[in-house]
Amino acid sequence: MGERNLTIVKEFVIQGFYELPNLQGLLFGIFTVIYMSILMGNGLMAIIIKTDPALHTPMYFFLGNFSFLEICYTSVILPRMLMNLWTQNRNISMVACAAQLYVLLILAATECLLLAVMAYDCYVAICRPLYYPVIMNQKVCVQLVVGSWVCGIPVQIGQTYQIFSMPFCGSNKLNHIFCDVPPLLKLACGDTSINELFAYAVAVLFGTIPFFLIIWSYVNIIATILNLPVGMGRSKAFSTCSSHLIVVALFVGSALTTYLRPKSTHSPVIDKVLSLFYTIVTQMFNPLIYGLRNKDVIAALKKILSK
Repeated sequence: MGERNLTIVKEFVIQGFYELPNLQGLLFGIFTVIYMSILMGNGLMAIIIKTDPALHTPMYFFLGNFSFLEICYTSVILPRMLMNLWTQNRNISMVACAAQLYVLLILAATECLLLAVMAYDCYVAICRPLYYPVIMNQKVCVQLVVGSWVCGIPVQIGQTYQIFSMPFCGSNKLNHIFCDVPPLLKLACGDTSINELFAYAVAVLFGTIPFFLIIWSYVNIIATILNLPVGMGRSKAFSTCSSHLIVVALFVGSALTTYLRPKSTHSPVIDKVLSLFYTIVTQMFNPLIYGLRNKDVIAALKKILSK
């Protein structure tokens, strides 16, 4: 092996949207507006839920945590992406890349688990309404949220350590918009089959299993709704279910497509597009999906504005 191939990579260059050199300013403006809308939309949702006593229910408790999570999630990616677009300096140190990947993976796992918790809450509310106050008491709700936030921490520490314990040599150009598992594995030297297997296992644990739990919940929910007399809360139940399923389809669908596809089918362009869906697009539309379609949230917002 030549001396050039033995050069150890100490930092990466995040390529981002390098193939669009004439649109860097436009992209900066677009992503700035998107980031501001995510902060304001999800921040407003969290404030409304916190300040209105009528929304102090398990469903809105989970939704408030979900809105806060979305702010954290995009803040791991978008500020650095905006800095790269503005300065055209795309370098990122190995430590900074590892930190970004670690936090991103934890928040992604939290989002999948929290979506499953929200589906379970909906299932209990519709399929077991008489037991709902007992099952979804305050203690259980807090435990479910805390569990969603912390369950992924030890696993993602192991995955991040495993990836960055590999040698990176040769090219340091990361053809992606942030530090993520698939593009990092492409730059690693030697056999990465164990790392790929571990990445698949983690994706199944925090993506596929919650996804099937969500599907199971909504199969039971829809069956229960269809058995209700016509007009007896059907439209509200279907509205709540459809809102949640839209978010699940956007986030979990795009994330699982990215992480569970065979390595040979990965394309930098497709990976970038999919990553935009599970890191930016879903977070931007969440306040619209859960807010504008929800009469309780709109009523609470009108109260705040009237004051």
